[in-house]
Amino acid sequence: MSVDTDNPDLLQAVKPENEMKTWLVNYVGDKLNPENNEVNVEMIIQVMAEEFPEFLMPIAEENFIRGYRQAMSDVSQQQWKNIS
Repeated sequence: MSVDTDNPDLLQAVKPENEMKTWLVNYVGDKLNPENNEVNVEMIIQVMAEEFPEFLMPIAEENFIRGYRQAMSDVSQQQWKNIS
């Protein structure tokens, strides 16, 4: 990835603010053992992709389909603007 496409939100540390986040941060932290003891969103995605792909894949697929539909809508609207 280039600097232009990196998502800084992926590198934000996740704070264990509730029971589920606490469990997930501890689980990912134990699995990856980060040097600074901080678990970020990218680490959680990595572990989820490895251990629970049947959860993560439908989310990724839905996101892709929604983006594709939006792109087709945008292109269609732009074509109508160019015709008028």
